[in-house]
Amino acid sequence: MAPERENPREHGTPAGATAATRPRARLDLPRPPRRRLLPDWDPDAFGRLSERIARFLGTGRFLVWMTVVVFVWVLWNVAAPEAVRFDEYPFIFLTLMLSLQASYAAPLILLAQNRQDDRDRVNLEQDRKQNERSIADTEYLTREIAALRIGLGEVATRDWIRSELQDLARELDGRADGDAPRAFPAERPGARDTEDR
Repeated sequence: MAPERENPREHGTPAGATAATRPRARLDLPRPPRRRLLPDWDPDAFGRLSERIARFLGTGRFLVWMTVVVFVWVLWNVAAPEAVRFDEYPFIFLTLMLSLQASYAAPLILLAQNRQDDRDRVNLEQDRKQNERSIADTEYLTREIAALRIGLGEVATRDWIRSELQDLARELDGRADGDAPRAFPAERPGARDTEDR
């Protein structure tokens, strides 16, 4: 015989070990956002910033400022007194700064190019759909024009009506002058039968 289980409700305790300690989550409400360890950023805003930086890096103004900074850096570290020089002749710190700038510039330029490629892809897709609609409209109009030409072929034109009226006028003038066409004699109903016999 199996041992009987105790019913926890008989003792006044709620069912389940955690039922009293944890409130039930509502399923009709979204969960509250969890805290993240990494900072949250807007990818679109970051992309716009990278495009601005990439545009600036591709200008002559950036090249002029970069040249001025490098020239002043080298001049300062060569001509200034030794006590205030911060980067001696092999200019290792300058090399480090330039490589750091290049290591940030390359991904920013690639990100800007990727965004431009995405925009170009969307524009090409829209252009393709617009071309398809234009081709469909052109084919429809071509069919309509062909149907109109076929329909106009069956319509009496002004020149045709004029020529028919001129023919009728000549015929009426001819009748008035005495050239009336010969009228066929009325046939009797039994005349042909007698001739055949």
